[in-house]
Amino acid sequence: MKPSNALVLGLLVFAAPSACAAGAPGLPALLGPHEADSMRQAIETDRKDTEDWLKGKPTSYLATIQRKDFADKVSLTVGRGPKCDVRLDDPLVEENHLRVTVLGDSFHVTGLDHGAAFKVKDQEMRSATVGPSAISIGRYALRLSHQRYPAIIVFDPLSPNFKKYHGLKYYPVDFKYRYVVAFQPNPRPDTTIILSTRGNRRRAIRAGWFEFLVDGTPCRLEASRLLEPGVGETDMSLFFRDATTGKETYAVGRYVEPVKLADGRYVLDFNSCYNPACAFSDHYNCPIPPKANMLKVAIKAGEMDSHYH
Repeated sequence: MKPSNALVLGLLVFAAPSACAAGAPGLPALLGPHEADSMRQAIETDRKDTEDWLKGKPTSYLATIQRKDFADKVSLTVGRGPKCDVRLDDPLVEENHLRVTVLGDSFHVTGLDHGAAFKVKDQEMRSATVGPSAISIGRYALRLSHQRYPAIIVFDPLSPNFKKYHGLKYYPVDFKYRYVVAFQPNPRPDTTIILSTRGNRRRAIRAGWFEFLVDGTPCRLEASRLLEPGVGETDMSLFFRDATTGKETYAVGRYVEPVKLADGRYVLDFNSCYNPACAFSDHYNCPIPPKANMLKVAIKAGEMDSHYH
């Protein structure tokens, strides 16, 4: 949901050779003065863009106003009417506007009342089957979230939650927390359970590990691939906690995205680690870091806790 990360280009351009051999714990990747200045500028720009997005963009976490889980239902109705599962008080929304039905890994959306339509991107429709994505009616955007626990999340550009905005906090950029490391694939990529903030048990593949040194201390993070619609076959996620968690950083934990390089190694830059959506809104279902990813060291890099809860 956050704005596209222009920092990825910088990661690819400035991926200096790692100081360790394949299979050995990664050391911080070396950057020359010019590369470090350019990378720092890219990170600061990305942080400013994220703050601007959170402050008032229609897809901001603060734009969310309600969530309705399908639970044991196959279909949910959306409209102004008192009997609708998702009620939207807007004259542009019909009494019974939509029916949204879970269809395998997708959703089938149908207009109900005469003239009731919705938009997929900019195209107006009365009926469509879509994957996990967003549709819009009136001023609202409806995120059709699957995750094997389907839900509708409503975004309102006039959300009262925007009044809660008070900026974001970050550690100063420190490249001792930036690594170029080899990925160690799991020889037997088994299925595991990732717990989530709404109590759901989300299935994932334990894909492998990254190993690196923080101030001389060996660390290892387990990479997961969630077994959910919309997750690619090669996608990986790193959910972690460290010695700052619940003190300087968000109590659930933080996430960092491994960025693959052309030579097969990955950039792990903790300056770009971020808080999950549930740090800002109760309308999200966020993965909780597994016990294997509870680091004893302090990762004083990336996003801190800005206390939106």
